[in-house]
Amino acid sequence: MTAHAELRAQLDALTTEAFRPDLAEIDRLPTLDIVRLMNAEDATVPAAVADRLPQIAAAVDAIAARMARGGRLLYAGAGTAGRMGVLDASECPPTFNTDPRQVIGLIAGGPTAMVRAVEGAEDSAALAAEDLTALDLTATDTVVGVSASGRTPYAIGAVEFARTRGALTVGLSCNAGSALAAAAEHGIEVVVGPEFLTGSTRLKAGTAQKLVLNLISTVTMIRLGKTYGNLMVDVRATNDKLRARSRRIVALATGAPDDEIEAALAATGGEVKNAVLVILGGVDGPTAAALLADTDGHLRAALARTR
Repeated sequence: MTAHAELRAQLDALTTEAFRPDLAEIDRLPTLDIVRLMNAEDATVPAAVADRLPQIAAAVDAIAARMARGGRLLYAGAGTAGRMGVLDASECPPTFNTDPRQVIGLIAGGPTAMVRAVEGAEDSAALAAEDLTALDLTATDTVVGVSASGRTPYAIGAVEFARTRGALTVGLSCNAGSALAAAAEHGIEVVVGPEFLTGSTRLKAGTAQKLVLNLISTVTMIRLGKTYGNLMVDVRATNDKLRARSRRIVALATGAPDDEIEAALAATGGEVKNAVLVILGGVDGPTAAALLADTDGHLRAALARTR
């Protein structure tokens, strides 16, 4: 069997590549009917994610434990999967005030692959090892390999290399019995079924990946004390909208009047979490900073020390 024939046989066995005869003539339907059919397919994705919540929660707890010790969270994937990882990583600094080096998205082929396919990059496990070596991967880090098929060499290579360094590994795929999930300590297989367009895994599979990565990063940050309830108290105010949001968050957390909020933000250099502690804990800016440093940034723990 030729290499191409072998690969075709592998693809034929994947749920994400399956052909839907019932959709074979969608191009002949009215646009509204096509939109309704596609929307109905998309509506099945959250249920597929829900089926894997215990595995996701276990992975989050393991990731948070590593990150609490100074570890990093690294996503590794190719194509759509890689782009989802880069997207999630890029949104952590403004949302949770993380260091840009704390959550990193790796895509096969590098930054160019975000907007243009880099031929052959996804087929190289060695490339993944090179990319992780360049980042000085350590045992405190976590590598999440992401691949719809669960067979992408780049994603599997990233996970396999990470295990040789003692790093925590997670394998996220959209097919059951995947090589990626088997290679990782935490396998998460969100089976979304055949795509609306045969083999177009940027659709349901991509949506599932986005939902799971939302869960992983968001709940990990909650565990790390980056929120106060459902408020983003570590938000980085880098523009007018975020500066206005910062003031609204302080108001929601404290119920304080505008003048008290402005004074607290001025006393803390604009740090939302510190400003909340100043108001609710009745402390000054330097004391708030010291309390948060002593409690690893957990606002509730810092507040408890003021009472």
